[in-house]
Amino acid sequence: MKIGFVVAPDFQLIGLAAVAAFEVANKRAGQTLYQLDVVSEEGGAITSSAGTPVLTQRLDEQIYDTLIVGAGMEIPTASPGLVRLLRSSAENARRVASICLGAFILGDAGLLSGRRATTHWRHARSLQERFPSCRVDMDKIFIEDGTVWTSAGMTAGIDLVVGMIERDHGVEIARTVAKSLVMYHRRSGGQSQHSALLDLNAREDRVQRALNFARANLKARLGIDELADAASLSPRQFTRLFRAETGTTPAKAVEMLRVEAAKLLLAQSRLPIEEIAREVGFENRERMRLAFTRVHGEVPRAFRNDAGPLATI
Repeated sequence: MKIGFVVAPDFQLIGLAAVAAFEVANKRAGQTLYQLDVVSEEGGAITSSAGTPVLTQRLDEQIYDTLIVGAGMEIPTASPGLVRLLRSSAENARRVASICLGAFILGDAGLLSGRRATTHWRHARSLQERFPSCRVDMDKIFIEDGTVWTSAGMTAGIDLVVGMIERDHGVEIARTVAKSLVMYHRRSGGQSQHSALLDLNAREDRVQRALNFARANLKARLGIDELADAASLSPRQFTRLFRAETGTTPAKAVEMLRVEAAKLLLAQSRLPIEEIAREVGFENRERMRLAFTRVHGEVPRAFRNDAGPLATI
């Protein structure tokens, strides 16, 4: 399969790390599953945002199985020439994809019309405004909608490529590639771009200690007494400090952590929903359903159906 990685001036070099997963797949399979070309509108040396030039081929009449568009740290606008070449090449490609803000270039080429897509959460609203015929989901790390794949941040591009490898050659080789890349775990597209611990953003060590305790013991009761004890504070002191640090209550924070853990299990396991509810500390399936809907606006089963390929290490 021939892969064309499309770049424009000021693209981020980390995008090359994502497509390097194809190279790892070749190595682990012991054969050339993928051939990679780095291409651009005119060919020649293209300077990255880091100032490093990368030699490219011209995106011309060659037929690519997969086209992946990289971009830089600012919202791009594709040149008329690149739009023309990308549209022409996409007609013969099996699939097209973008890494992070490369989604804007796909949009400029008319390839997001009527599709679901994602990009970095910071710019998702701009993508929706610029391409109103596209349905932007700002909470997914990558989305596969038919022949169009889009990823969120730059590192999510690696998850997208490993997802493609799984789609092409199965779960086992995708797991092998993920392990070779020392990925902590293979994230499915349905996983959130956000981390509950990052969102809570506790700077006080005692509050962070309580949050870490909660995350490691989700099946426990995790009431005020247990969390305060983990923080070495009285329940009253802990409640006051926790709200000041996080802007929310301990109970709501624990719910966020449990919902986040449930999302991961829904996307990356075949466990029944009732069992997932118990694993993450909800009393029953209905309690999890209510919490999940409150946080994400959809029921767990709908999220699982939308999560995409199942893959874990």
